[in-house]
Amino acid sequence: MTDRLAIAIAQLNPTVGDLDGNAERILAAWETGARLGADLVVTPELSICGYPPEDLVLKRAFRRACRQALERIAARLEAAGEGPALAVGLPLEGEAGAIHNVCVVLDRGEIIGRATKRELPNYGVFDEKRVFTPGDAAVPIRVRGVSLGLMICEDMWFPHVAAELATAGADLLVAVNGSPFEIDKHAERVEVVRRRTAETGLALAFVNQVGGQDELLFDGASFIGNPDGGVARRLPAFVEHVAISRWRRADAGAALFCEEAADPGWEEGTPAIYRALMLGLRDYVEKNGFPGVLLGLSGGIDSALTATLAVDALGAERVWTVMMPSPYTSRESLEDAAALAERLGVRHETVSIEGGMQAADAALRPLFDDLPPDETEENIQARLRGLYLMALSNKFGRMVLSCGNKSEISVGYATLYGDMVGGFTPLKDVYKTLVYKLARWRNEGHPQGALGPATAPVPERFLTKAPSAELRPGQTDQDTLPPYEVLDDILHGFVEEALGFDDIVARGHDPATVARVERMLYASEYKRRQAAPGIKITRKSFTRDRRYPITNAFLSAREGALR
Repeated sequence: MTDRLAIAIAQLNPTVGDLDGNAERILAAWETGARLGADLVVTPELSICGYPPEDLVLKRAFRRACRQALERIAARLEAAGEGPALAVGLPLEGEAGAIHNVCVVLDRGEIIGRATKRELPNYGVFDEKRVFTPGDAAVPIRVRGVSLGLMICEDMWFPHVAAELATAGADLLVAVNGSPFEIDKHAERVEVVRRRTAETGLALAFVNQVGGQDELLFDGASFIGNPDGGVARRLPAFVEHVAISRWRRADAGAALFCEEAADPGWEEGTPAIYRALMLGLRDYVEKNGFPGVLLGLSGGIDSALTATLAVDALGAERVWTVMMPSPYTSRESLEDAAALAERLGVRHETVSIEGGMQAADAALRPLFDDLPPDETEENIQARLRGLYLMALSNKFGRMVLSCGNKSEISVGYATLYGDMVGGFTPLKDVYKTLVYKLARWRNEGHPQGALGPATAPVPERFLTKAPSAELRPGQTDQDTLPPYEVLDDILHGFVEEALGFDDIVARGHDPATVARVERMLYASEYKRRQAAPGIKITRKSFTRDRRYPITNAFLSAREGALR
């Protein structure tokens, strides 16, 4: 029995399907762990293939390639001769063609044990029961004289898995994870770890993936909880990191515990959300090979924050902004857009849509038969802007960023094939009230890792003027929508909390307003199905977590409120 152990936690940022690149990342982490004197290096869930691989695991060729990547890693460890053991994850086939989510432990090139995921999540963003088969009973793995209780992500949330490992003689618990970022999720993870350590009397290392993968953002923020309920070690959030942890026994025969180490702490609230959005945008652009991005700069707060995020994530030279004025565009919007672009240091162009509006009016006038102007003409303006942005994207290869926020996307206050065009929507899961908070916070601080200016990037008028699409004279958002403070609270009730009409009215909201918002929310489902992906930060993001039918005759509002 070993009285001391050193474990290197490798918080990695893999790319799904980049098996060679992921293998090199793992080996680089192993080499770092060796230099730090580790006995064991632990990587996140499915670290060889990246998480979540979704239906890729159903392809035999993919599973075979993952196994070959494991063999290449094992050969490198064997050739090295000395060095720490290594825990890596990949999909492996079992009996009768079953596919398992597995974490394998290698030592000097040999597989000395494996853990198979027992509890397969099938809620929210997770859909693992479609592709994986659950494993059998949990059994500790003997590593360098220590009995390692290895769990995979969801297994940690169920007390019976940790209890089985403790009963079977584990000295410590390690949970490898692909746990996505959500607002205020740190506290929930720490509480679950505290429950497992209290129940078993064993310390637990939570090892998490970091980085963006499509709509998901993994924040890392790995940590170690001791049986006394304390957090002995925290890794930073939103960055790749390899950290050594030192373990020892207080007495002969006792379980191992982690020695206290310098604690960097974690950002919470607005700063954490901003960094999550920045990392999610950066990884989406980088991992998909785009040279840069472009976006329409309207003079409104959403495009201002989107442009700022893009510069912070990618650097000014990779961001273009385009102002596309119409006859209804105010002088203030032109000035504000130019001022923002100057502060950010980006290339800024102006392309008028007035000629396109006149051409569309002339082409359609015989068919419209002198009908009065309405939202049709307003939508033509938005679609012309979308057309111009996509033309620039096609010509120069830069991805268009859509600037919509969750409030507008919820109620359909966005034009399909117009301001909704683009390859990615960074603010898709960000309510309008939070958009303002993020912009104000960014004006006061400079996020870690940001490539944008250290000074306040967003001119004050963006934060104070009434929001408007400027599609007709004197238009404001509140001509159509309730004040955003009211709208966002109602939407949070319907979307995040899945409340009904009466529950939300009981909060003090006007019944007719609640009924109107619910009707707009359901009526806009077809738009959301066609929207670009965006970064998930809440418990109920659209498309990933919340799946409602397009054809839907149900409303929770009372009929009287609809009249």
